[in-house]
Amino acid sequence: MHIGPHLLANNLFAAPMAGVTDRPFRQLCRKLGAGYAVSEMVTSRRELWNSLKTSRRADHTGEPGPVAVQIAGTDAAMMAEAAAYNIDRGAQIIDINMGCPAKKVCNKWAGSALMQDEALALQIVEAVVAACAPRGVPVTLKMRTGWCQAQRNAVTLARLFERAGVQMLTVHGRTREQGYKGEAEYDTSAAVKDAVRVPVVANGDITTPQKARAVLARTGADALMIGRAAQGRPWIFREVAHFLATGTELAPPLVAEVRRVLLDHLQDHYALYGEFTGVRSARKHIGWYVRALPGGEAFRARINLLEDSRAQWQAVADFLDELGQRMDRMPAAAAAGLGLDETVEASA
Repeated sequence: MHIGPHLLANNLFAAPMAGVTDRPFRQLCRKLGAGYAVSEMVTSRRELWNSLKTSRRADHTGEPGPVAVQIAGTDAAMMAEAAAYNIDRGAQIIDINMGCPAKKVCNKWAGSALMQDEALALQIVEAVVAACAPRGVPVTLKMRTGWCQAQRNAVTLARLFERAGVQMLTVHGRTREQGYKGEAEYDTSAAVKDAVRVPVVANGDITTPQKARAVLARTGADALMIGRAAQGRPWIFREVAHFLATGTELAPPLVAEVRRVLLDHLQDHYALYGEFTGVRSARKHIGWYVRALPGGEAFRARINLLEDSRAQWQAVADFLDELGQRMDRMPAAAAAGLGLDETVEASA
């Protein structure tokens, strides 16, 4: 599968999630089977580009290509400028955010709120495409099925966006009104696929290899995007790839491998964020890894009290060493990532 000139390794994508899919997490997902990963959303507000938060989100050091940056905003000219700014800093694909349901984003009429104003949404797409096309950078877009049940306009917008030059569309199977409640539906993704010729990516509640196969069959989508199910379970991408290729399930990962993966992830995380922020922001990742493990909740509570990276790292190492003495492989419930967390800022 291609996005513009870029050949992707496979059709399993890591979804952009604010506060989650930073560079260490994206690189980890790629190592464990994702063919493509999109950055956390980067604001189009120029006055925030030099902030520490935005600079971290735009950090692509050592990241395998293609480098995809998601941008968010409400003004067409500012979004075009943000696209150019990120291309200058290494972006090879620009993704437009029209899917984020977070109140602090939608209250500013960004993210999925743009689906309420089709004219403005189209102006933004046209401006971003105009800024990217001379640079040979493809534009993609992620959206929901609509703002609410009564305004499910993804198909209408998909046709407009395709004509404006968008080269791939991702559809999360819920309205903004739903947030992450209820179950994702896939009829809208199937309808979008029927309505356009550009690649379409299905997203929402893809939590197991079996569900992945069913969603592909139901929608006819060209690819799948996985978000929350990869939290604490980044190996889901290789599990899905194996199942789609063979029809058989991979055994749960070895505890020793998960120990190595998590400890390496923590070191990369500390390197990006520094001691103070790194320790605190790592807590959610550790919690996702251990949430379904024996003793995981008690360990999670203890981790939240540690404020030193070396102590945090060693506590994780010791916990998984003890687990490894009791079992060779992760228990099935933990390997399947039960208990998805819905508290991230912007998810899929």
